[in-house]
Amino acid sequence: MPVRRFDPQALLLARRECGRKQAEVGVLVGVSGARVSAWEKGHSVPDPEKLPGLAKAVDRDLDELFPRDGRPDLADLRADAGYTQAATKELTGTKTPGPVAAAENAKHRLEERYVEALAAKYGVSVEALLRAQERSFGIDVPEPDETEPPSPRDGEGLPETLAEKITYLLEQLPAPLSDAELADLGNGRTGTEVLTPGLVRDLRTGAVRSAEADALDALAQALDTTPLIWSQDADVQRVIAETLLLKNEIAALAARGGERQGLSAELLQFVFDEVDKVRAETQSGGGATARP
Repeated sequence: MPVRRFDPQALLLARRECGRKQAEVGVLVGVSGARVSAWEKGHSVPDPEKLPGLAKAVDRDLDELFPRDGRPDLADLRADAGYTQAATKELTGTKTPGPVAAAENAKHRLEERYVEALAAKYGVSVEALLRAQERSFGIDVPEPDETEPPSPRDGEGLPETLAEKITYLLEQLPAPLSDAELADLGNGRTGTEVLTPGLVRDLRTGAVRSAEADALDALAQALDTTPLIWSQDADVQRVIAETLLLKNEIAALAARGGERQGLSAELLQFVFDEVDKVRAETQSGGGATARP
């Protein structure tokens, strides 16, 4: 079951941004303000079926605030609709939640008479519910609209905005990283405390379009790249993007003993030299290039 990732600090920042108190959020979710406080401090984690209401209470999209890696199974669809397993007996018109529990635990598939009713209550199509059921039984069925993401080398597909670059670089990592993990990694590699999960999230989603140089440097370190990648200079962007792609260095980093390391000194020097060449060609009378 691909459980949604819960980030206490992301919840705290979202609540503060929407201007609601812990007690107000608690009323909307059906818990006490003290329980919300415990969630924000990381002392406890909300039940999965509480997450949709919690995201709504702080005016955030569920997938943005509590992302999930992977495709949903039956339990995920139920939780995303805000139902406990015990509550499904009312959805199926049975005396116990047994039919749903059996399907979620890969014991027996749902009888046909329950499928349409559950799909309607979960807010999904019958086909989507059946695909989720197969995943509960260990069969990873893809969604029909899933396609390979376009390669940045195709036509005008090079990432341009800060959010697009972060998303692209995240896709190149050997394993997915949460906003909190990126913040910890960047801070650890630079020996600073400039990144927070909330800032990383806002930069990744485009809610914030710029940041201080030290924060961007830490983010570059966490993403195994050079801070030059954030440059708005079109020539610099082109050189770095083509360098990373044509040299296939990101793939090499992923295979380098299973460890996450920064770009090699050789590649960094290559990037700097290429940037110097481009600037020398495009800027007449320019001085020496400043390097971070």
